[in-house]
Amino acid sequence: MSKRFISIWFPYLTTDWHVRKQPFLKDKPFVLKAIVRNRVVITAANSLALSQGIRKNMVLADAKALYPSLHVIDDKPTLTTQLPDRIAEWCIRFTPSAAADYPNGIILDATGCTHLWGSEEAYLKDITSRLSQRGYTVRAAMADTIGCAWAVARYGNQMIVEKGAQVETLLPLPITALRLSEETISVLQKLGLRQIKDVISIPHTSLRRRFGTTLLQRLRQAIGEEEEVIVPVYPIEPYNERLPCIEPIKTRVGIEIALQHLLTNLCSRLCKEGKGLRTAIFRAYRMDGGTSGIEISTNQPSQNAEHLFQLFSIKISTIEPKEGIELFLLEATVVEEAVVKQEGLWQTNSSSLDTQVLDLMDRYAARFGQDAVQRFLPTEHYWPERSFKGTSILTEEPTTDWKLDRPRPLQVLTPPEVVDVTAPIPDYPPMSFRYRDQLHKIVKADGPERIEQEWWIQEGEHRDYYAVEDEEGRRYWLFRSGHYNETTSPKWFLHGFFA
Repeated sequence: MSKRFISIWFPYLTTDWHVRKQPFLKDKPFVLKAIVRNRVVITAANSLALSQGIRKNMVLADAKALYPSLHVIDDKPTLTTQLPDRIAEWCIRFTPSAAADYPNGIILDATGCTHLWGSEEAYLKDITSRLSQRGYTVRAAMADTIGCAWAVARYGNQMIVEKGAQVETLLPLPITALRLSEETISVLQKLGLRQIKDVISIPHTSLRRRFGTTLLQRLRQAIGEEEEVIVPVYPIEPYNERLPCIEPIKTRVGIEIALQHLLTNLCSRLCKEGKGLRTAIFRAYRMDGGTSGIEISTNQPSQNAEHLFQLFSIKISTIEPKEGIELFLLEATVVEEAVVKQEGLWQTNSSSLDTQVLDLMDRYAARFGQDAVQRFLPTEHYWPERSFKGTSILTEEPTTDWKLDRPRPLQVLTPPEVVDVTAPIPDYPPMSFRYRDQLHKIVKADGPERIEQEWWIQEGEHRDYYAVEDEEGRRYWLFRSGHYNETTSPKWFLHGFFA
């Protein structure tokens, strides 16, 4: 399949944006200004201001002298990067691959997309008309190469360049259509090379020797002899499914039907390739240009469409259709090999139960958040706060055993909190302690249990731990850091809570 690209040019991008925000500017000549090298200059002008002879980079005072009633607005320097990004994101509804073309354009990879609209003309017309309805002045062109589409959108008089016709289309266009630097263009024009046909006939060795490799690269890209790639505003996931809507979807039932359709197609593909998804995003693109999305994750690679639908359905109410949804997109952002464990013919084991447990954990995480399901594995440390690590993978195997010869609290404070303790010395259990302004009288205590730090860390004193119970039956884990001596008393800390 031959490549087809669309270049869309917004000659008044920033001023059109201001008109969208302040409609009264539509019939006013106005400009955007900024301070450049200690001078207030014009950074953009709308079409009415341009018709009065006002140009970009003109000093504002000169422009006001030329047209005293000129309306002036402070420029927002980030607009030239933010607007192309936003518009490219909006164009995802037309193609999976849309990229910003700074400062005032976007590039769409339309390969394999136009048949959904019936023809290239209908496809391009739909894009440009909807951008115009959003208040933007646009010029667009489609061609086999990015360079040709870019040149025709800005300097040509047609919208569709026939397949394979980029060379003859480019020949009469000015040399500025090759996306060259102003310095290179100036030199070419001084040499009398004003059109692309003047340059294309010159031997490449001569062009390279005089202008370097950039001119040749741009020329080869435009005529299709060198491939050019774009960087999409959203990276294209290898596993994704799209569902354009003939009519806007406004109900939850319609959203669920679309989701089931996409999941069925995606899971069928994953199953054929022996893979399963770990994370996925379901996006809905609305008629008003807004986007809603929900994300799920699983504890094991999954290709079970029913289970994945249940995870999505927990959050599906957060998708607001408003005026209606015109495109659904499902992307598997993390995919792993789905290994099927072989079982004996007459054997039963816990693998099915494990799957059920993992599916249950997925639903808990989807409903209450990823932090609602936690798992801890032992590590090679003695100090309690270092002796475990959290993992989000319920199937991860531990690399060491739990080194426990006494009970440990279910909740461990990291870091431990200082408490005031009343205790006989030197090694008797504490009698009471005060925690967050509440006094706890100790009725039972077990200890001490000495825990030394690792010799290669050497941070602080050794610890003597006590498991204690107060008069209300609540159990705590306290420790004393270091020994008593004649000059100082060691500090006491609360380190955990027993069930």
